[in-house]
Amino acid sequence: MSGRSRPRVDRLGAQIVAMLLLGAFLRPAHAEDASPWARDMHSAVRLIAASASHDKGRPVLRAGIEIRLDPGWKTYWRYPGDSGVPPRFVFTRSENIQSVTVKWPAPNRFTDDSGQSIGYHDRVIFPLAIVPKDASRPVRLRADLDYAVCEKLCIPAEGKVDLVTDGKPTSQEAALTAAEARVPQRRSLGEGSALSLNAVTREGGRIVVDVAARADKVDVFAEGPSPDWALPLPEPVAGAPAGLKRFAFALDGLPPGASPDGAVLTLTAITDDEAIEVAWPTK
Repeated sequence: MSGRSRPRVDRLGAQIVAMLLLGAFLRPAHAEDASPWARDMHSAVRLIAASASHDKGRPVLRAGIEIRLDPGWKTYWRYPGDSGVPPRFVFTRSENIQSVTVKWPAPNRFTDDSGQSIGYHDRVIFPLAIVPKDASRPVRLRADLDYAVCEKLCIPAEGKVDLVTDGKPTSQEAALTAAEARVPQRRSLGEGSALSLNAVTREGGRIVVDVAARADKVDVFAEGPSPDWALPLPEPVAGAPAGLKRFAFALDGLPPGASPDGAVLTLTAITDDEAIEVAWPTK
């Protein structure tokens, strides 16, 4: 008798399993504070989320891509300097997303045998501003990240991370807010109190930048109008007016056929407490 009843039991069990799987598939995704870490050699990456903000009455979801680095290792800014590879972010696998804007926190200058590079060590969070297609529904953010990590040699790294966010407060509020505060604010020439670019001049084949800062430690970075410009890193020089710090760099590293005349350079100045950027057209 047990032999005749077993097929019915087996069929019933299979039906229950199928119903459970279907229920899991149809269940709406739940928002999360952070995704699991995607580990690669000497680094790991994850997504974090925080409460939404608003832009002209439209909700903008706040998230971040966090990279954690092993001690002694670094990764790169959008312009890496003499060596290195900037991170590349792809969000095409995401759901309910109209646009994603990646923001770049103020970086550090590194000097080693290969020259000078610009980037981050230990840990960095790249803030994201996400505009959903349908603001009444959660967003599923899927990020594919290609980046490089370097100690003495550079090696490629990658991460695929996935996070659902609905714009409600999370445990990551403080971390994301701190990262957003380190994103350079756009300023005009001479604008600012604690930190400002007071003057930028072209002297033949070099650019001279005068910085006003309350802080003792200041650094300046220069970028061309497109990624194929490889400008040298500005260096501190003498001759600044009283109360200012002066940096200069040569107009080298232009792509073939490019002219500096009329090109708009982005000049970024940073201290431990503030970061600004100024768009300056060469003359």
